[in-house]
Amino acid sequence: MTQALQRKLVTFEEFIAKYPDNSNKRYELHDGVVIEMPPPTGDHEEIILFLIERFILEYTRLKLPYGCPKTALVKASESESAYLPDVLLLNRPNLANEPLWKKESTLTQAELIPLVVEVVSTNWRDDYFTKLGRYEEIGIPEYWIIDYAALGGKRFIGNPKQPTISIYSLVEGEYQLYLFRGSDQIISPTFPELNLTAEHIFNAGNI
Repeated sequence: MTQALQRKLVTFEEFIAKYPDNSNKRYELHDGVVIEMPPPTGDHEEIILFLIERFILEYTRLKLPYGCPKTALVKASESESAYLPDVLLLNRPNLANEPLWKKESTLTQAELIPLVVEVVSTNWRDDYFTKLGRYEEIGIPEYWIIDYAALGGKRFIGNPKQPTISIYSLVEGEYQLYLFRGSDQIISPTFPELNLTAEHIFNAGNI
């Protein structure tokens, strides 16, 4: 589970100055509270690697000016929150318009972030509640939640629970949800020709 390191609220500037420089651990800021992220499992990391590889192949094939940074924070401009998505797609030409990028590797503007992905672990509520709301608030066009171990609540992944990929697509300022399981072909507004099924992603470590 995620662990709050301290009860004292900190600002985004204080968080940047102290926490993200520790290369052995990962931290996020949730409404002023510093959160140490749980260590990832091997399956979790395999899915991240698989998606990054597929995204790079696809945007290279299409000659799109994207990139997948290793560590970049996403911050809603009016909050003391900053998140480290498991996978983040970056629209590189628009970086010139981001004042927090050069010194803090932080993104605040939707035109810089075509797509983010969170791979669910024990802190599933953060992905389905907190980050969903924040990413929608920022206006990120596409948000994937990869729930390979079916940890999320039944209201999100059904009953009985089963491994599910939730893709939220921004339409007129609000997210619309599409669910993918098993042999379902992934439908991505960012990559409409992406040839992947949910099963391909869940079995990333066996490919």
